[in-house]
Amino acid sequence: MLTFILGGARSGKSSYAERLATEHGGPVLYVATARAWDSDMAARIRRHQADRPAHWRTLEAPLGVGAAVTDWLAAANEKPAVILLDCLTLLANNVIAPLPEDLRPEVAEEALAPEIAALTECIAASGIDWIVVSNEVGLGIVPPYALGRAYRDALGRANQRMAAVADRVLFMVAGLPLTVK
Repeated sequence: MLTFILGGARSGKSSYAERLATEHGGPVLYVATARAWDSDMAARIRRHQADRPAHWRTLEAPLGVGAAVTDWLAAANEKPAVILLDCLTLLANNVIAPLPEDLRPEVAEEALAPEIAALTECIAASGIDWIVVSNEVGLGIVPPYALGRAYRDALGRANQRMAAVADRVLFMVAGLPLTVK
């Protein structure tokens, strides 16, 4: 089963996803896609690490998530009961941010598409329940620069692909989950 959790910044996505993983019971593999680009992000990563239960396994995979999880599962002595990926938003950032600032949206989508395809294939082949977290970035203002618009569009399309294969889609608003699918 794939549960896909969307929402805006500080909507409670990650904490709700962690609660679902805990309630699932059994071992949890936490797949982290964040990179510490600056001191603020480094502090945010430390807070997330401190908030997670110590017995959870963590896989740092800023890129190549599908392959990284597949390799981890092949080498694992004990399979997790649930895999929590936090988050698709930062995975998209890791793929798109290094691209030229004046790129067209379709270039960003083409760059991100293999990551999403590999991830959805891994989810389907794993036989394990997944929780995937992502931001809904299309509800605000249109970014005033090409890279921001390309990122918003590429992540929006990736979210659509993930929601299409998900068994359950939740939208977080002010810490409250709304069932979309």
